[in-house]
Amino acid sequence: MHLDHAACSRQSTAVLDAVAQHARHEAELGGYVAEQAADGLLQQGRSVLAGLVGMAAADVAFTESASASVRTLVSRWRLAPGARVGVLPGEYWQNVAAFTDAGLTPVVLPADALGRADLAGVERALRDDPPAFVHLTLVASHRGVVQPGREVAALCRAAGVPLVLDVAQAVGHVDCDLGADAAYGTSRKWLAGPRGVGFLVLRPAVGTRLTPLVGPELYDDRPAVDHARWYESHDAHVAGRIGLVVAVGEHLAAGPHRVRERLAALGRATRERLDGRGGWRVAEPLDEPTAITTLRPPADVDVRQVAARLRAEHSLLTTAAGRERAPRELSGPVLRVSPHLDSTLEQLDVLATALAP
Repeated sequence: MHLDHAACSRQSTAVLDAVAQHARHEAELGGYVAEQAADGLLQQGRSVLAGLVGMAAADVAFTESASASVRTLVSRWRLAPGARVGVLPGEYWQNVAAFTDAGLTPVVLPADALGRADLAGVERALRDDPPAFVHLTLVASHRGVVQPGREVAALCRAAGVPLVLDVAQAVGHVDCDLGADAAYGTSRKWLAGPRGVGFLVLRPAVGTRLTPLVGPELYDDRPAVDHARWYESHDAHVAGRIGLVVAVGEHLAAGPHRVRERLAALGRATRERLDGRGGWRVAEPLDEPTAITTLRPPADVDVRQVAARLRAEHSLLTTAAGRERAPRELSGPVLRVSPHLDSTLEQLDVLATALAP
């Protein structure tokens, strides 16, 4: 019983078949010929991915992961050493590590007790001491709370500060068309695509501030390409990119609004069933519109041991999320439960029974 889609969703048969078919084409035609033959499909995928975050196909670069995307972004952005990046207290630890490694200085913006951005405090910070850019993780990996991305985008726009959205836990899950200047995410979570594939989306105004490792001036004998594609790896898992494109097509076919409604309903059902069970307490508000539920353990309970027991004894897949994910917000590990569209209420009931002593 797969209740861990915030870690990695199951791919559909169509996605698996598309990945395998391209791998066969590479064996039959040669890798670069097969990639060229798939260029039209990949471009369609760029267009659809761009639409999910409110940008254009020319703004999309395929990457290997969300982590690869943020590292590419901050390593190629022409920022002064020590430049400040506005983040919330619950920022994902690997993002903070990427900023620090690039010589940037994370500064914490105000948030409420749930970790949600304090809009009045953010407005003051942007007015009084604006950072080089604001980085907002729309839905965190340790708490299923949606940030007010549209409102933060409006504040950033008014202050002339770029907004970068981490949509790794958000795309295919909640609305991500919010007016950001850049966004990045992954295939393997709520879009249910392959692992090892991600994307980075840059408005041209941000793209002009980045320096490609190898720029277009060295290839003046080749046709012009869209600005974001200078940040794509050319030694890539193209079959995985095709799998992502197929997965995004399935998401559109299902209807993004209906998907979001179903996931929000599953999140509410999860919280209703689990809060208080065996002394576990839900961290999110009951009606938070996400499918991620995080549970604080009773005293003296080892969350990792519980996750292992649920898997071994009940065939229930969950995640023990450690404090390192967000050390400013977590005092210890939490149990994360994340059903997807094919999850059932019966599975949630099994989990509720398994959590009770």
